[in-house]
This record gives sequence, C-alpha cells and structure tokens, in this order.
Amino acid sequence: MHKSLKLIFTLAVALLGLGGLTTNVHAVTHYVQTPTPTIFVHGWGSSSRAEEKMANAARNAGVTRTIVRANVDKDGKVSFNRTIPAHAVNPIVEVNLEDNKLANYQNDYAKGYRHGGDYIKNVVVALQKQHHYRQVNFVGHSMGNLEIINYINDNYNNRQLPQVAHLVAIAGHYNGLVGEATAKAAVDSQTGQPSSMDKSYRNLLGLRQHFPQNTAVLNIYGNLDDGSNSDGDVPVTSAQSLKYLVGDRTKSYREIELHGKSAQHSRLHNNNHQVDQALIKFLWEK
Repeated sequence: MHKSLKLIFTLAVALLGLGGLTTNVHAVTHYVQTPTPTIFVHGWGSSSRAEEKMANAARNAGVTRTIVRANVDKDGKVSFNRTIPAHAVNPIVEVNLEDNKLANYQNDYAKGYRHGGDYIKNVVVALQKQHHYRQVNFVGHSMGNLEIINYINDNYNNRQLPQVAHLVAIAGHYNGLVGEATAKAAVDSQTGQPSSMDKSYRNLLGLRQHFPQNTAVLNIYGNLDDGSNSDGDVPVTSAQSLKYLVGDRTKSYREIELHGKSAQHSRLHNNNHQVDQALIKFLWEK
C-alpha cells in the first residue's frame, strides 16, 4: 500500500475506534447506572413484540445491554427466556401476556384490569426471586397501563415488593375508550378531574390517598388533530384523567401530548422517535 494511503487508512481506523470509545463513555456517563429493571407491558390483543422497538431504542442509545422476556401464561405462571445477569445495568423486561384480551372478563373490564394487575404482580415477584430489587420502573401502553395502575392500587402497602421509581403511561384509557360514555367527559385543566367517571376509574380513586409519593410519572398521549381529540382509540381527556388519580402525590408529574399521524394509538409505541427519546430521558438520563 502507498505510504500516504496507508497513513490515511491507519488514521481512519484510529478515529473509528475513538468514536466507539466516545459513544461508550457517553453512555456510561450520560445515563444512570443502576440495577433497577424497567418492565414494559403491552396493550389489548398485543404481545411483547409491541415493546421491542422501544426497548431496542434504549439499548442502541447505550442505556443497557440486557433485555429479557417474561412470558405470563393464562394461569399467571411466569417464565423468562433468560435470567438477568447479577450485575446488569438498567435491565429491561418485556412482558408477554398470553391472556392478552382478558378473555374471562369481556363483560366486566374493571375486574379484568385488576386480574391483569395480578399478572404484573407475578412478574415482579418472579423478578424478586432472581435478584432482590429495591425499585422497579414501569412502561405501559394502552391496556397495559390499566393493569399496571391496578397493580399499584392493590399492592401499595406490600413492603415485600419493590418501590415504583418511575411510571410511564403511553395512551392510557383511564376513563374509557373512544365511543364509551365517559370517554369525552370534560377534564379540569388544573386537577385532571373528569366530569363523569366509568367503573374502572372509580375503582382507582383510592390512589388519591395512597399512590406512592416517591414515584415520578410521565403521561404520553396522542392527538390525531382530525377533530376526534383522540389517538383514534383513546380520547385525550381519558388519558389526561390520570392526573387526578396521582397528581397530588407524585414525586413529579408531566404530560406530553403528541400530534399528527405519528400520534396514532399503535404508532405511539412503534418506532416513534419522540416517544423513544422521551422514555430514555425520563427513565435513565442523569
């Protein structure tokens, strides 16, 4: 090889190596380095595949190297595709619910969401058997939010379970879906209180007294800007009603309303750069 070309090649390789080193150093210094697992819970009729792009975005950003899947069968038994390593940093758990439509609760989703909360508890307990975690984070999409919030509501005083450090709600239909009676209920802009409440929402009002005070909450929802004031499935006001349940007690509470076609219900979790960046910043950025 000609000497000048060889020198250029050598410099290029060195620069590439430094670039990789810079990325790794940035990842280590820019994000928290904790053992706290982040548990992703998918929505109705979905699976862990709905969580993969968000989880992979975090891994590609350098947040973690560990992503595992927790499968929950219809009897609530939890199995992992692999064990979380003992010293894993910011591990991610993708939950896959076989009972993804709450088949036995089609006529009473309020009870169904509580049953789904038991599935979430089973995942947390199974994680505790691997390692005794002091804290966990949750990320829910759609129905996954109702299962997570019911888990919190039913287990807030169980000291054997880890504390919830962060809760990310994506497209949560806390007070009903599009087409349901309470879905368009007006919401007080200051408190988040809806003017009418469905059964599943009323069941959660106890959170106003016992939602964990050390939990930071990020509420992300979509508006297609097509006149529906919704993401196609979840009205903006239904998502905003989370604030009334938790807002006075949280460590912090923030809402992000996304707009346009990319704010459609399913697209909020599917390769949505705005959502991915908001998650990464909220959960792991120092």
